[in-house]
Amino acid sequence: MPKKEEKLGISVKKEDDFSEWYNEVVIKSELAEHSVIKGFMVIRPRGYAIWECIQDYFDEKIKNLGVKNAYFPLLVPEAFFKKEAEHAQGFEPELAWISEKEEGVRYAIRPTSETIMYDSYGKWVRSWRDLPLRINQWCNILRWEVKQTKLFLRTREFLWQEGHCVYETEEECNKEALLYLNEYKKLSEDLLAIPVLAGKKTEKEKFAGAKTTYSLEALMPDGKALQMGTSHNLGQNFAKAFNIRYLGKDEKEYVPWQNSWGFSTRLIGALVMTHSDDKGLILPPNIASTQIVIVPIYKSENKDKVIKKANEIKNKLKNYDAILDDRDSYTPGWKFNEWELKGIPLRIEIGPKDIAKNQVVLVSRDNNNKEFIKIAQLDKKVKDTLENIQANLFQKAKKFLDSNITEAKDWNDFIKKIKNRKLVKAFFCGDVGCEDLIKDKTQGATSRLIPLEQPKKIGKCVHCRKQGKFLVYFAKAY
Repeated sequence: MPKKEEKLGISVKKEDDFSEWYNEVVIKSELAEHSVIKGFMVIRPRGYAIWECIQDYFDEKIKNLGVKNAYFPLLVPEAFFKKEAEHAQGFEPELAWISEKEEGVRYAIRPTSETIMYDSYGKWVRSWRDLPLRINQWCNILRWEVKQTKLFLRTREFLWQEGHCVYETEEECNKEALLYLNEYKKLSEDLLAIPVLAGKKTEKEKFAGAKTTYSLEALMPDGKALQMGTSHNLGQNFAKAFNIRYLGKDEKEYVPWQNSWGFSTRLIGALVMTHSDDKGLILPPNIASTQIVIVPIYKSENKDKVIKKANEIKNKLKNYDAILDDRDSYTPGWKFNEWELKGIPLRIEIGPKDIAKNQVVLVSRDNNNKEFIKIAQLDKKVKDTLENIQANLFQKAKKFLDSNITEAKDWNDFIKKIKNRKLVKAFFCGDVGCEDLIKDKTQGATSRLIPLEQPKKIGKCVHCRKQGKFLVYFAKAY
């Protein structure tokens, strides 16, 4: 007896209620769910498979650049935060503390690992021969500041990678800070099919304790910017605070330069928002652990024949981790809806009429395009179709980004364009107080980045009308 088919699909449209639409896509596509612990999430196997794919891709890249993985303690002594004042002040509101009853010592659950790692670096770095030191760790982070949970985007605990490197010179330090930022750009665009803008953060928005913060920013379909990854030139402040010194080739003692860089499971949220639709999740093929689902269409009298041919096709496409949905308890139409909801990039349909014509039907998840393909041509056609889906998703997102970047003529124009959910270019004086006023008057717009390439002539600040220092992108953000 067939099971009663439960209702599938997203109950709200992306354009009508973006926030609720996003929440439904994440939950119904089985990427994640809310935990019983307020502010936390459970990452389900489908969601974690995306994270594993990101890890596999990036881990190979950084190892080729000489970075080694390590792991450091979850707890950070309170005294460590006090060693770098700006860093301590920046993270104080987000810290969750654990008290050691016997010793009367407080430990923070790591909000980031600079301090606990650099205590070890002070022991490891002795000579110029120890440099450059390039270490990365994959771990979880806790920041106790989330008022409203948004899966993958705003949770108290999240997963990330954080790289921490030590160099002899600032030139090498800054060069590699930009190198890792560029690797993030490749990951975002080549793997996730999300176009990004690269630049530098303003003084107000830079990482607590850094000399310079570089950032990648993407624009989500609701007009909000999303920070996709950051890379920081930390200068020498942390090295001084944690007594990291080295003997140079001239036998003199020097203070090294440091950088740090990271991205998090927030990338999965960006992936969902950028590509998905009213049917559910859309995964770019390069990030999908399963790229193909095969759905056989049959009646009882021809079931064995169809299933046999479907299995042959599955084996033919094993490099794509193809799955065969041969469940008897659901109709083909219900299966189509389920796999569209879960974002499988390519569906292959096959029934008795297709077998008679030695063909299958290919259906692309991104645009629902259907093609009848001879089985003999399937290998090449599948490869080409998946590449086209990847490229089409990126081009669609790039077109959206480009069409929503605009330049403000004056303050009134700036306010109007922020209200219209645009990424607004404007000249800015760089003053922290002025930036605070911009945020207040626009109900939340912040500087997203200072483009690395600046125009030769800089005009007056869009807000205070003092002489501007640089061109800046502004937007409301997650």
